[in-house]
Amino acid sequence: MPIYTDQLDRKIEIKEIPKRIVSLVPSQTELLFDLGVEENIVGITKYCIHPREKVKKVTKIGGTKDFDVEKIANLKPDLIIANKEENYKEGIEALEKQFPVWISDVDDLNSTLEMISDVSEIVGKQEEGKELTDKLILNFNALENSTKNSYTTLYFIWKEPYMSIGQDTFINDILKRTNLENVITENRYPTLTLDEIKNLNPQIVLLSSEPYPFKEKDIKEFAQVLPNAYIRVVDGELFSWYGSRLKHTVSYLKELQKDIKLHFNKLKLN
Repeated sequence: MPIYTDQLDRKIEIKEIPKRIVSLVPSQTELLFDLGVEENIVGITKYCIHPREKVKKVTKIGGTKDFDVEKIANLKPDLIIANKEENYKEGIEALEKQFPVWISDVDDLNSTLEMISDVSEIVGKQEEGKELTDKLILNFNALENSTKNSYTTLYFIWKEPYMSIGQDTFINDILKRTNLENVITENRYPTLTLDEIKNLNPQIVLLSSEPYPFKEKDIKEFAQVLPNAYIRVVDGELFSWYGSRLKHTVSYLKELQKDIKLHFNKLKLN
């Protein structure tokens, strides 16, 4: 039986081509569908929403943090795909006593490309995986070369309390590749008061559509604190989903760059 190494450097024995796959991570679920193994996906979380029509037909096993171990066991998977950050440790430990669990650990584009390559190999879709990673590399190289202007930025994922993103996150890497400088210098997901936000004084504030669903009305609250900042709600999936959704990310970020440039050019004219 082949032995694979996951992104936590754990050795996992997996059948040559898994026929019954459970995915505990929305972005990796979409990747599996896009690699063409949908007939082998037997269980996903309730947050696995892409591709929308296809996921409706797959058994839901709970959330990413509270999945039902017994329900998963009844599906008799020969591969479970999980993630270090998105899934809860106790649940994973219970599952790996019975089934092969391959765990990703993604915090930037490079580890994403590695994850895609590894998963593609495990499910027998190396060619499709390489085609995807080659495309992503080309797209992101073009993005980084598309602007020379850099702006200080705060990106928010939660409200009450306001929660931003640190230097060791996947979102931070996406910001850097868009030439946006994260003003948060610490790691993980720090919380901030409005006074702290004011003192950081970023040029740009991006409010994510997920996990907290920021709306246009939230812009007004930030505008009172940072009247000169460029503030907008952005598609959180395109900033935080590591997997095949990244195919759509670069074109979105290029449009964002254009809007930012237009905003600051108008300020110069005034």
